[in-house]
Formats: sequence, structure tokens, C-alpha cells
Amino acid sequence: MTTTSPRRSRRPSRPAATGRLVGIDVARWLALIGMIGVHTMPARDADGSLTWVEHAFAGRSSALFAVLLGVSLALMTGGSAPRVGAALTQDRLGIAVRAVLVGAVGLLLGDLESGIAVILAYYAALMVLALPFLGLRAGPLLGLAVTWAVLAPLVSQVVREAFLPPASRLNPGWSMLADPGDLLAELVLSGYYPAFTWLAYALLGVAIGRLPLRRRATQLWLLAVGAVVAVVPLLLSAYAAPAAGVSDGEISRTATEFSGVTPVRAPEYLLLDAPHSGTPFDLLTTAGSAAAAIGVCLLLVSALSAAGAGARRGTAVVFGAGTATLTLYSLHVFLRTPPLLPEDGGSTYALHVLIVSLIGAGLVLAGRRGPLEAATGALPRLLRRRRANR
Repeated sequence: MTTTSPRRSRRPSRPAATGRLVGIDVARWLALIGMIGVHTMPARDADGSLTWVEHAFAGRSSALFAVLLGVSLALMTGGSAPRVGAALTQDRLGIAVRAVLVGAVGLLLGDLESGIAVILAYYAALMVLALPFLGLRAGPLLGLAVTWAVLAPLVSQVVREAFLPPASRLNPGWSMLADPGDLLAELVLSGYYPAFTWLAYALLGVAIGRLPLRRRATQLWLLAVGAVVAVVPLLLSAYAAPAAGVSDGEISRTATEFSGVTPVRAPEYLLLDAPHSGTPFDLLTTAGSAAAAIGVCLLLVSALSAAGAGARRGTAVVFGAGTATLTLYSLHVFLRTPPLLPEDGGSTYALHVLIVSLIGAGLVLAGRRGPLEAATGALPRLLRRRRANR
């Protein structure tokens, strides 16, 4: 999900070489419909086996959202030529303001009875944690992302066991502001999308955003390397977990039961690769799948764009929901609140996808941003203009 897409200009369109990266919007669309699928489709079939939605999207869609957050932050701060000095400081201030506003929306949605683990408050915390790293280039960021994915779950395990009470498993909402310490612990370390460990995704995303994404070689590299990183941890976990005494039955039983972190007194679970377990294997394989997905989306749009401006425009319209994922994700959460569209099943999934796709297409055709994208971007733009005037 993104809250940081550039403001749509009312001046004549810029050349394609410097215009909006439609492939990134397609990746955002993919993350959005994947999360909608996880929220509206059952996790297991009648025989107890995982459904195709669980195999395809569980853990991967939310990870793709977090990686794309990093990509957006990189594009906001100079892309492949990161800004420095006062310009970077100004960008960081704008991002911090956006984080506060996105967090406010997330807390509001968290108080709804949607049955969804709402990501937005965690997303805002992740934006803040990423601020110190926005001056780095791709190479150091890639190394830091891998290191963070390996070490952060271990640090989290130790800190949670030594210092934190058990997580509440509640959605962060305005009601939790009465105890800001518990709220902060949930958002950063013990909640469903813990920002401390998930910073690995954001760092990877910033690294990807620092690459020359319009080059076919970069797109192929993302696909190839991402696919390898997505597969290798799966194989390693399949060997390491049983070797540490975690049985295949236990692995299958817990495949849908994690809520962002592993149990504090069971370090052997750090060897699992299960959705939302927050283990090194989980972080690495989902980060790899996110990078590969971004590569595929960029390659797809490049191929379609070669057919002409009309094909590129059509792609932008069809996947227009990717330009307004903050608005449309929030709408999806609202629609899941009884008595609106809370039922699970394929028809509900199809209806939600249809709704967000039609709204997204309409926004692109009208040349408009999503309402929440516009609202969360208004204050940072005002601050930027006032600073420029001074």
C-alpha cells in the first residue's frame, strides 16, 4: 500500500521516461487484491488443507505492501539519486507528517468490528522507523535489509521474553491511546505487523526504489534474484525445523495460527517458514516473493508499453486501484464491518475486487488522487511550499 505517490500534475503529461511508474501501481494493485483475498476467503478447505488463496497470498501480500512502502519512500526522496542535506530533511519531515495522519486513519479503522488485522497503524510506525535510512544508496540498503531480516527476529524474541507482557492481539485503535506504552509495544514489537522486524521489508523497498527501475536489466534482476530468495529459505526451513524437533504435523497445524511473532518460550519456532510468523525464514522468503512480483509487474508494463501509448494508458486504468491503495484498503475494511459485506467466500471476494477496481479506474480516468491520499499529502505539501517560500 502506498501513501506516498507523487501529486498528479495538471500540466501537460511528462515524457514516459520520467512519468509515473505504472508497474509499481500494478504491484500495489496485486498487494491490495491479495490482502482482500486473505480477508474474505477461508484459509482451509473442508479437508483441512490450505486453500489456494492461503498458499498464494497469506503473508506475501502484506509483505509486498511493506516493500512497496519502501519503494514509495525512495521515490519520494530522489529515486536512484537520493537527496541530501536540507532537501532530505524536508522530505523526512513530510514523511513523518504523513505517518501521523496514516496512523490516525489506522487507529480509527482498528476500532471497527471488521475482523481484520488492520495494517495502517503499523504501516505508520514503519514509515517513522525507515526515516534514518533514506539517505542510503541501494547497495548498503540491500545488505542492511538482509541483515535485519536475519537478526531482528532474534532480538525481538529476547526483548519480548525479557521485558514485554503478552501481546493483546487487539487491533490498535484510538481506545489504546489510554496506555501509550502498550500501544507502542504492539506496533513495534509484539503486534500482527511488528514494525521492528518488518523494517527489513521497508529497507528492501527503499533499496529497490534506488535502482534504475525503468531498465529491463533491473526488472529481470528483481525477478530472478527475488525468485531465488523466495525459494531457498523454504528449502532451508524444511530441513532445519524438523531437525530441531518441530514435526511436519506441528508445522501444518500452525501454518495459519501465527499473529506476527513466534511464541517467546519456543525458540525452535524461529526455524519455521509460516505466514506472519516473523521468523528469518518467513521474512526472507516473503521479501523475495515481493521483489519478484515487482519485477514481473515492471516487465509486464514495459511489454505492454512497447505496444504504444494506448496500451500503457489502458494498463494504468485497469490497475488504477494501485494508485489509491490507502483509500481503497480503508474502504475494504469499512465494507467488512457488519452489517455491510462481512460474509466470507468467493462472491464477497469478487465483489470487493470489483468495487476497488472500478473506483481505481475512475480515479485514473478523472486524473484524481484517492481522497485519503490527497488528504494525507495536503499538509506535507503545504509545509514544503511554506519552506520553499522562506
